[in-house]
Amino acid sequence: MSILEAIILGIIQGLTEFLPVSSSGHLELAKAILQDKSLPEESLLFTVVLHFATALSTIVVFRKEIVEIFQGLLQFKWNEQSQFSVKIIISMMPAAIIGVLFNDQIEALFSKQTLLVGAMLIITGLLLFLADRAKRTDKIVSFSNALLIGIAQAIAILPGISRSGATISVSVLLGVDREKAARFSFLMVVPLIFGKMAKDILDGGISESSMDILPLLLGAIAAFVAGLIACTWMINLVKKSQLKYFSYYCFAAGTIAIFFSL
Repeated sequence: MSILEAIILGIIQGLTEFLPVSSSGHLELAKAILQDKSLPEESLLFTVVLHFATALSTIVVFRKEIVEIFQGLLQFKWNEQSQFSVKIIISMMPAAIIGVLFNDQIEALFSKQTLLVGAMLIITGLLLFLADRAKRTDKIVSFSNALLIGIAQAIAILPGISRSGATISVSVLLGVDREKAARFSFLMVVPLIFGKMAKDILDGGISESSMDILPLLLGAIAAFVAGLIACTWMINLVKKSQLKYFSYYCFAAGTIAIFFSL
């Protein structure tokens, strides 16, 4: 993998991890367009590094909230901080369970499933369109909301379903304040990213990688910087009810994908 390809893929990962357009789909599409010929273990290593970089950008943007989450976990008092920590844990459970029990089946879905991706992109677009038209409220995420949002995150494992798009849309449709919905969506995925990274490393799939360090480093930096920008930008877009523009993009991309699959 060349340095330029690594930077391009890093930027794509950093942007699409937070923008509601399905990061996994765009990353694989970009690899195909760039005719990436990396060995499987090199591709996995690069993916792990990019996910680490975007997770790190999330930690930087929400450093205050993350400190409060840890404080809530360490306290024995049933206060707002500890309750928020429990909600994050609840939201993680559906995706974690699905990921562990059905890992092989999930990986099979990412093998040239253009029709499925197209259909799921249209569903993502519909969720975004409906969320953009939802009534504004100032409600916080409840425990039942956390579970439902977590189920949405689990469903977003499907290629073409945007994780951020699904979780933010479901939150807003449940009546959660838009800014709170976006912040909860980004915070709830951080533990899952690190968990997935740990699993990939422990499985040994990247142990034999001989990928050059410079493309890895520059790709990670690109993903980190793009993630910082996209994360902050996405919060503002949700607050201003501008998700509909991403819904139009998903409708178009989904329709094109379905057309080419027939």
